[in-house]
Amino acid sequence: MAGKLTGANTNGGDGGGEAAAVGVQINQRRRLPDFLQSVNLKYVKLGYHYLISHLLTLCLIPTMIIILIEASQMNPNDIHQLWIHLQYNLVSVIICSAVFVFGSTVYIMTRPKPVYLIDYACYRPPDHLKAPYERFMKHSRLTGDFDESSMEFQRKILERSGLGEETYVPEAMHSIPPRPTMAAAREEAEQVMFGALDSLFNTTGVKPKDIGILVVNCSLFNPTPSLSSMIVNKYKLRGNIKSFNLGGMGCSAGVIAVDLAKDMLQVHRNTYAVVVSTENITQNWYFGNKKSMLIPNCLFRVGGSAVLLSNKSSDRSRAKYKLVHVVRTHRGSDEKAFRCVYQEQDDNGKTGVSLSKDLMAIAGGALKTNITTLGPLVLPISEQLLFFCTLIIKKFFKNDIKPYIPDFKLAFDHFCIHAGGRAVIDELEKNLQLLPSHVEASRMTLHRFGNTSSSSIWYELAYIEGKMRVKKGHRVWQIAFGSGFKCNSAVWKAMRTVKPSADSPWSDCIDKYPVELVM
Repeated sequence: MAGKLTGANTNGGDGGGEAAAVGVQINQRRRLPDFLQSVNLKYVKLGYHYLISHLLTLCLIPTMIIILIEASQMNPNDIHQLWIHLQYNLVSVIICSAVFVFGSTVYIMTRPKPVYLIDYACYRPPDHLKAPYERFMKHSRLTGDFDESSMEFQRKILERSGLGEETYVPEAMHSIPPRPTMAAAREEAEQVMFGALDSLFNTTGVKPKDIGILVVNCSLFNPTPSLSSMIVNKYKLRGNIKSFNLGGMGCSAGVIAVDLAKDMLQVHRNTYAVVVSTENITQNWYFGNKKSMLIPNCLFRVGGSAVLLSNKSSDRSRAKYKLVHVVRTHRGSDEKAFRCVYQEQDDNGKTGVSLSKDLMAIAGGALKTNITTLGPLVLPISEQLLFFCTLIIKKFFKNDIKPYIPDFKLAFDHFCIHAGGRAVIDELEKNLQLLPSHVEASRMTLHRFGNTSSSSIWYELAYIEGKMRVKKGHRVWQIAFGSGFKCNSAVWKAMRTVKPSADSPWSDCIDKYPVELVM
């Protein structure tokens, strides 16, 4: 798939002139618009949404006005009588006050502590690791592991994938022959993780010794000592750090890692948590000819992210976002869902990750379950009522009525859909009835960096920030899919108008995007 800068298209010819003339004649004949044809349902829907969402306010305003009028009509004698009444009911006043104080104390002590996102960093590989199409195909042919059918299959996948010419593969894959060794895999992991963490510590000014919780996720590379231990050793983190290493959880593991860090921050007061999300390609490149196992070679690329979270109230003023919700869906009890993304050996004993033909259908089912849980937490009451009423009508009256799809555009300002591939983004855009602008960050991330697995949602957020689109109060929805099969969502609220980081992976190319993708 090729990319070029977006530009305006102009059409010439007599056909365009005739069409314009016909349009002028129609406008002259019909000075006033046809109301029934011109009224767009979305405007009626917006009005309905506004009315329902502000129904409580609209009801409280008259009540408050009545209370104020009654209070203004009270004279000093009425106030004196009220005071005497309270004196004779001192026991009731004390009991009510005690219950109020006790209830307030219990609420303050048990309510979840806010989790703030101070900042994050995405790893930007050096330019010599770029893998344009021709170089990718040339190196694949030179390995001697792929037959002509597999080469042609990979070429077609690349052309339709949505990836551009500037994605990255690890150093070991640029060698002829490739070096899928343990040492090379460790080198890739260190470059990505340490690169992202160096940037994060430099940007935030937080010292590594201040980190109390560390969560690392990487699905396919889990050496001993673990990746989290590699980070502890590199940055000399403190001895009582709570460290976790998540493996085998796929592209949605980044949200799982954030959820784990959030739970840990509820227990440990006044501390920082770092979440590192990455994937390792060096030892997981497939050198066989099974078609379903060749797809990851064409889609997955080098990338990683590091996120700094805090539960300190003093960090509220400098935080970028606050974590609002995390919703996790696991379909592993279903055999097809469990095996749709599956690491195995082919008939020749070569290991790779196989993608099932049922993947999109299974992802759709997981998405449906996830948004059914997420919807009541984020959707305005107007959307919830419409959805509920549609279900009632469908169940008891008309079976052929189409199910109502809630408008998530009313709940979120920005969408970070995992850049797993063009088909994934297309399906979510269609099923959630999103506009092209809502999936722009996902498409451009896929084009520039490829599928960086669990870190892709952070490259997408960096893109949105690079375009200066995140304003105070905006809500961001990160949604990712992973093996198992899992669909996980994280919702963030912007604490301020967010400016792009100086170390953003988009810093030198944001003005070139969006590009027009040739399908």
